[in-house]
Amino acid sequence: MELFRRENYLKKIRGFYHEDDIIKVITGVRRCGKSSLMETIAEELREDGIPQDNIIYIDLDKRGFRNIVTADALEKCINERGHAEGLKYLFIDEIQNVKDFETVINGYRTDGGWSIFITGSNSYLLSGELVTKLTGRYLEFEMFPLSFSEYEKMKVFYGKSVNANAQAELTNYILESGFPRTILLDDPADKRKYVQGVINEIFEKDIRRRVKIRKKETFELVRRYVINNFGAITSINNICASLKKNGLGIGKATVSRYIKALVDAKILYECDRFDMKSKKSLSGEKKYYLVDLGFYYAENTDNRINYGATLENILYVYARSHDCLISVGRIGKLECDFIIRNKDMNYLYVQVAYTIALSRETEDREYRPLEMIKDNYPKYVMTTDYLLQKRSGIIHANIIDFMREEKEL
Repeated sequence: MELFRRENYLKKIRGFYHEDDIIKVITGVRRCGKSSLMETIAEELREDGIPQDNIIYIDLDKRGFRNIVTADALEKCINERGHAEGLKYLFIDEIQNVKDFETVINGYRTDGGWSIFITGSNSYLLSGELVTKLTGRYLEFEMFPLSFSEYEKMKVFYGKSVNANAQAELTNYILESGFPRTILLDDPADKRKYVQGVINEIFEKDIRRRVKIRKKETFELVRRYVINNFGAITSINNICASLKKNGLGIGKATVSRYIKALVDAKILYECDRFDMKSKKSLSGEKKYYLVDLGFYYAENTDNRINYGATLENILYVYARSHDCLISVGRIGKLECDFIIRNKDMNYLYVQVAYTIALSRETEDREYRPLEMIKDNYPKYVMTTDYLLQKRSGIIHANIIDFMREEKEL
């Protein structure tokens, strides 16, 4: 099957295709499209005239490679396939399946003549030995499930219908998830079942094997609490207090460990709060966003959408996929949804809401925090409104069009 090319990620990596001294590490939650991205890179190399013999592709999740679990077995597998003259391109998918893989990868990098690409599904890939042995010798390219723009383009690419009503199509995207495989499924129940399968796979492969979870039921309660409260300001103390009200006395250390496991598995992302008057980070309270909204909607029978938190979540992941750093701003008693530092090291401030057209009070609630910020960095109010407001030099943008056009922040 022809692969849909995800240009947002390919353009970040292309400049390093032929570099043999830098390991290209592609990370991201399971099933977000890392394998397809590597296959696309190999396809582009072939299109550029690289002989097939110079491209070695090892998928450690596939039959024939699943018995490769040691460094020696991996090295033997590579050597059996790497006889071509000139620069060789080595692709290894799900490399965390191999114990002590770092020593093998570092050896080929040191020898030279190998352009190396590896993928992994969680933060453990970039911990321990890989970091200590390869500091400065690898680049991480973090990948996310489909953006709204990619979701629409991929549907067109595979001959699936796209709703002409932009807001209705955005709702489809929210409920169906951005996992690429769901595009090929037509039945909404099948899409939901697939995402539930991804959730179970992550728990078994990326959490349970690496984190000592004595009581699965307790972990599930913490997981559900954090996921069900995505986009809300919360803290470890709040979570413990809420669980205690329901008769569950769970210690702070345990809750913290469980949340870290969800973050390491790249299900959750922490967004810290920043006090704009004192210019200091606020410890304790933060927001958690989901790598994909499917983690919420696939496991909740209520399909009503809280568009405020949902649009925040979508924009947060969009900004992360464009290499931005993000925090939540506090200005006195007011909150600025996002302070964003983009890849050019410039700042911008963003408020996100479903609409500001309902009342003047709603409009004021979104504009006032931005009007209190006295510097000259760009300020945005992003909504689904198509009638755009002009006020205080703040840019009122339609969030659907903004994402469809893949605009840079």
